[in-house]
Amino acid sequence: MSHTATTATTAETPPDQYDTPWKRAIERYFPEFMAFFFPQAFTQIGWDRGYTFLENELVAITKDAELGKRFADKLVQVYRTSGEEELIYIHLEVQGTAQAEFAERMFVYHYRIYDYYRRPVASMAVLADDSPTWKPQEFAYNTLDCQLSLRYPVVKLQDYAGQEYELADNPNPFALVTLAHLQTQATRKDPNARYEAMWKLVQLLYDRGWERQRVLDLLFMLDWMMTLPDYLSKTLWQNIHELKQEKIMAYVSSFERFATEAGKLEGKLEGMQIGEALALQKLLTKRFGAVPADTVQKIATADTAQIDAWLDQVLDAPNLDVLFGATCH
Repeated sequence: MSHTATTATTAETPPDQYDTPWKRAIERYFPEFMAFFFPQAFTQIGWDRGYTFLENELVAITKDAELGKRFADKLVQVYRTSGEEELIYIHLEVQGTAQAEFAERMFVYHYRIYDYYRRPVASMAVLADDSPTWKPQEFAYNTLDCQLSLRYPVVKLQDYAGQEYELADNPNPFALVTLAHLQTQATRKDPNARYEAMWKLVQLLYDRGWERQRVLDLLFMLDWMMTLPDYLSKTLWQNIHELKQEKIMAYVSSFERFATEAGKLEGKLEGMQIGEALALQKLLTKRFGAVPADTVQKIATADTAQIDAWLDQVLDAPNLDVLFGATCH
């Protein structure tokens, strides 16, 4: 496999795109986002009761209060684990540049959300700018003995600089998102360095052993955030294709051993179908141990759509019977 970037006469890197990958990552993996950035709040939320993103409501609440540009703003309805006010709202801002009016916006949006719902609101901020010192955490004033203030928890991505090894070892997907963000900023003027950084992140992503959809989601995030010139992008995706084939082949011997022991695997799966079948086999083994013969047979004879459905459900299923039916023993 060729992993070396080709040198070109022009080294122009297109403008970086942060908004779409951050929004998509938060929407897809909100509990993991909270666990990584706001662990104390995470423990106070009843995740088993679900959560709801309120995009249209946030637009209606804040449409005439635009106070500066940011990457992402979210309003999420959640339930607390205990207490009288069980239903609450999380107001989340991901801010990409240092702005004097940021704290004021946090306050304005907070009280507007409270006024709209008349329920408790928790405002939180992720500061994704490249300034090492800008860290607004409070909006307050005191006039004629009338005091008002809003203090909100803040995470500064620049504070993770120098923790690259820890981020690379952390299994939470937002460790990888944070690492990608920092490396995107660090390689803004060096497309070859960005290519090398992105290739390492892709390898890290495939080494995680995550389910197929999570890998695709985070590949999407990397591709949007770490923008490359066309010639480097083509090289990268060719290497990704070769890497995927290597990972698939690494699973083949294990898969064939299970099939031989079961004695009921007939024929061969081809192309993408074999890759997905092997990935499913690995996930099942990691979750439930040795896979029964009838389950191996079901995987071997299933079509791609069925395998995709199992891949989507495998991490949530409590046992093999639930996933494949009561015949799995």
